[in-house]
Amino acid sequence: MANLFRILYFLSAGLRRLHWDKKKLRKYQEKRLRAVVRYAYEFVPFYHDKFRRVGLKPDDVRTLDDLSKLPIVRKDELRLVEPSLLVSKQYDVGELKVLRTSGSTGKPFKFYISSVEDDWRKAIYLRANVSCGQRPRDKWVFVTSPRHFADTTSIQRRLGIFAQDCISVFSRTADQVKLIREARPDVLDGYSGALFLVGRYVEREGISEVRPRLMFGSADFIDVSARKYLEKVFNAPYYDQFGCSEVDRTAWQCPERVGYHMDVDSVITEFVDKDGNPVSAGEHGEIVHTSLFNFVMPFIRYSIGDVGRPSEDECPCGRVLPLMEVVEGRADSFVVLPDGKLISPRAFTVAMSMFEYYEGIEQFRIIQRKIDCFDVLLKIKRADLAESDMAEKLKLHFQKVLGFSTKDVTFNVSFVDEIPLSKTGRLTAVISEVARTA
Repeated sequence: MANLFRILYFLSAGLRRLHWDKKKLRKYQEKRLRAVVRYAYEFVPFYHDKFRRVGLKPDDVRTLDDLSKLPIVRKDELRLVEPSLLVSKQYDVGELKVLRTSGSTGKPFKFYISSVEDDWRKAIYLRANVSCGQRPRDKWVFVTSPRHFADTTSIQRRLGIFAQDCISVFSRTADQVKLIREARPDVLDGYSGALFLVGRYVEREGISEVRPRLMFGSADFIDVSARKYLEKVFNAPYYDQFGCSEVDRTAWQCPERVGYHMDVDSVITEFVDKDGNPVSAGEHGEIVHTSLFNFVMPFIRYSIGDVGRPSEDECPCGRVLPLMEVVEGRADSFVVLPDGKLISPRAFTVAMSMFEYYEGIEQFRIIQRKIDCFDVLLKIKRADLAESDMAEKLKLHFQKVLGFSTKDVTFNVSFVDEIPLSKTGRLTAVISEVARTA
């Protein structure tokens, strides 16, 4: 259970670190890095074996430059390992908080954190918002997955301190806007794709009373023109944020919006080439994270499957955190339905993560063949699952969660041995083959 006072303590300390000098920050990073590596070697069987296989001991990793000695770990590798080998021997898996990735690549993955680590994540998340002007008692509306509805504690709600009012990303845009109008938020936050659809609706209907002071978007990738559109509709600045489920927030825009400040005091971010070597500033590189706070289930040189560019620019805001660029052209393409409703691919992947048989699915892909027809490809990892029963339940699940009518949209579920890379070479989970006009 989240502890508000611990969150505020972590937040206060994190805000102070923004104004350290580079030498002090690096010393802090390396101290935490040594602690994480030693702990993983001593208490996490997976990392103990992995380090031993390459002939490494904790004392071999002393500085940031030593990170390259460690092997890169990928999600596909971790998914094949029993949780008892990934989680510290000092913890009982049954007593930990279980989280799941969004499934944006179509490959589900669950992981574990402690309550202290959960509070750290919340504090680092808040730090970005506070740095952009969010205040503790601002009315904060968040368009997100229902699984995040319980993230705000009861004491936060009673005191009104950083309390989120959550709206389901699965609700109809009209219903979302109705709730937003009633809330009159100071801060409008959520999945970027959902916020874009809210903005389109607000402009089309001529709604004038939704006037947030700040907007934050994450989860989906929308391009610069879409962000500028939101700022025009709501007459408020929009700040983009970047991260992944496993280590949460890792980079964010400050009011200067020169680039994305990387939370390197929480997660070390590397950009590497195909051989695992660092790329130069401005060059494309695979993003590899090393969490400095995950001890229960460490993520050390963990590839998240995204590509970014490091930057040598220094932000005029004066914050010590280094900058990265987010590669253009990774914007989600919205799925259009027969009634004209637009849905972000993110809604499908989150809906899939809520399916009762989700943990039995090794990989999935959803392909919109026609405006009213979707093919759902499933690669399952449990032979005991009845395919026909699973297929029918998945269809009903999508119809219920996403609000589809059986007469308007058809889902064809098939079970396959392999799901190939998409035409772009990525493990894309949702693909639309239906052309649409803007």
